[in-house]
Amino acid sequence: MRIFLAGATGVIGQPLAALLRDAGHDVTGTTRNPAKGAMLRALDITPIVVDVFEPDAVAQAVAMARPDVIIHQLTDLPSAPGTPGYPAAQEANRRLRIEGTRNLMQAAKMAGVHRVVAQSIAFAYAPGEGAHGEDDPLDVAAEGVRQLTVQGIVALEREVLQAPGIAGVALRYGYFYGPGTWYDVPPKPPSVHVDAAAYAALLAVSKGAGAYNIAEDDGAVSSARARHELGFDPAFRFPERLVQKLRTGQSMSPR
Repeated sequence: MRIFLAGATGVIGQPLAALLRDAGHDVTGTTRNPAKGAMLRALDITPIVVDVFEPDAVAQAVAMARPDVIIHQLTDLPSAPGTPGYPAAQEANRRLRIEGTRNLMQAAKMAGVHRVVAQSIAFAYAPGEGAHGEDDPLDVAAEGVRQLTVQGIVALEREVLQAPGIAGVALRYGYFYGPGTWYDVPPKPPSVHVDAAAYAALLAVSKGAGAYNIAEDDGAVSSARARHELGFDPAFRFPERLVQKLRTGQSMSPR
């Protein structure tokens, strides 16, 4: 299939791009930084430099790629929690999830794309007892910085999951840890290793519809739906030899 991967140079996007390529897909990956185009070419990914906040440019990029599936892995979080830049980063990420997602979905409709997979989060549920399932309510009454996060997620999931004629998948990831993230070990529940997160997106290219918790069995959320419908395994890791190949732009197929 032809895949349009928005956010192909991010912490999930880069390993996902290689996984998609090795699964036999024709991948076009976006970046905001022209210098990162060479990294994508080294992975045999067709690079497109585009600003997701420019709807006409996004529509043109999608039309050129003629994708069967769009994968939305765009985020804007340069500052870690607890650092001075974190609140501003949350506002920027909120804007990306609202405006950027809207532009991607409009481009998908114009290009006749029938499947979209998007990055959401598994830590936006309203407070409650037990492990949260996907049908539990989100924390729309949140305040402060958390309110920005939840607002962005609500808008993103509405665009992706309610678009007529499009099979939408929202992957509700736990807090990332592993290579390229802020954490080497699970920071707090719910968490997910970046390898497992990337592999979940590969699975969602051809399976499932709706929202899925993508996280470890740490008591915060239930990933039973993703296990059953997608084949998700939170224990999935790339062998070290394949990690080294990714760093040099070579094949990293887990097969």
